[in-house]
Amino acid sequence: MSFTPATGAPADTLDWEVSTGLTGYDAAVARMQARAAAIHAGMENELVWLVEHPPLYTAGTSAKAEDLQEPERFPTHKTSRGGQWTYHGPGQRIAYVMLDLTRKHAALPLRDVHCYVRALERWVIATLAEFGVQGEIRQGRVGIWVVNGGEEQKIGAIGVRVTRWVTWHGLALNVAPDLSHFGGIVPCGIREQGVTSLRALGVEAGMADVDAALRRQWAPIFG
Repeated sequence: MSFTPATGAPADTLDWEVSTGLTGYDAAVARMQARAAAIHAGMENELVWLVEHPPLYTAGTSAKAEDLQEPERFPTHKTSRGGQWTYHGPGQRIAYVMLDLTRKHAALPLRDVHCYVRALERWVIATLAEFGVQGEIRQGRVGIWVVNGGEEQKIGAIGVRVTRWVTWHGLALNVAPDLSHFGGIVPCGIREQGVTSLRALGVEAGMADVDAALRRQWAPIFG
């Protein structure tokens, strides 16, 4: 695993990094915790960290044991983010976002976690729009959805943690993962709808293309 600066990133108090290869989940959590503490202490800049993980399942603070349907399929990790079960793996862009919510970020109210989550959703929707995909939100369901063949399918998951007003964890956007890997869980506790990806929707975008779109769409939402 190595870190490289993402080009075109905002300056001043925000850093962008893209990790090459696959980042271990426990190592990612440890790094996020350390960075969040350093941001709170005023020792480090805020950070958007883009990674891919090896295949694994994570259980958020609301996860139900019965929603892990194939416990031996991939490693499982209990995590402190909000939400339920989700899958991470190659072909999925993970954006770990570490921001100090006591600082000004465009029009976001200070210390407002709800508005922060909604801003993450808008960020994903704006990114998807660059590829001709209409992302939508649903009342009572955190995350990003598309309508595909009359069926609602999830393309982006969001799960955050806030410690001393510094955010960590973030979002997962399905670029081109193996969608069959979601079959070992009930994703986000929702049985009625499936999951999809840019590739499944016919968009042959590479990870670098998605990263560039994420960078372009950051400033209009977060400043």
